[in-house]
Amino acid sequence: MNSDATPSSSLADSFDFWAVAEGRAAPPPSARLVNWRFVALNDGTLSCAFEASEAFLNPAGFVQGGILATMLDEVMSPVVGALLRERVFTQTLEMKVSYLNPARQGTILGEGRILKRGNKIAFLEGRLFDPDRNLIAVGSATARIVLADR
Repeated sequence: MNSDATPSSSLADSFDFWAVAEGRAAPPPSARLVNWRFVALNDGTLSCAFEASEAFLNPAGFVQGGILATMLDEVMSPVVGALLRERVFTQTLEMKVSYLNPARQGTILGEGRILKRGNKIAFLEGRLFDPDRNLIAVGSATARIVLADR
């Protein structure tokens, strides 16, 4: 991206995963809320990172579980658009989260992948790690694939 260019802030532009990943469009508001940033797409696995701020902490000083669930949703949902290379979004129909270790303020790494995809439904899996690659949480979701241009 040209360093003088400003990413588009149009919500419609956030349907284009690669425009967001390449900095040509701003991430959707939900991704910005958890400070999402694209890292890589390798062998069908989307890697991203989040910055957990002090505002995300519960009274025990760990990242609140609902915030971690949002991060999992934000790592699973974009993988569909990344792999399809179409302007799509996913509508989460159901999601299960297992919390394995507490998460601390700072960088949280995410990985998402498609387990199985049909024409309109995708089964997704996500994982969150601390910077030392200790597993924090895992999630699975069923999502409806929606073409953004309809």
